Amino acid sequence: MANEEECRGALDRISRRLAEVDGDRLAEHIVERTISCRITDLRLAYLTRIHAGGLDPFELTDTPEDAQVRLTVASDDLVALAHDELNPAKAWASGRLKIEASFLDLLRLRKLL
Repeated sequence: MANEEECRGALDRISRRLAEVDGDRLAEHIVERTISCRITDLRLAYLTRIHAGGLDPFELTDTPEDAQVRLTVASDDLVALAHDELNPAKAWASGRLKIEASFLDLLRLRKLL
């Protein structure tokens, strides 16, 4: 099981990777949304906001259910996703990554993954 520091590093790595996406492409597929990432085995949740400029810093939250896009993942899987050792689509299809979002938000996310 990954620890809190490793998960925080994984979230930061994902943020940096998103910052590398071409600004025009990002603006084309992104609308402002709040995103939570609940890490089940550590009983932690982080909240951020995505917008045309990228992701705001992740902050701990007690209310991940309030986000417009909600991700749920185990700590080891989060770290594997951040290091490209686990494909997001396969993780979602196998139930290792759960995503709760509107249909349109799911389509937008798919284009960035």
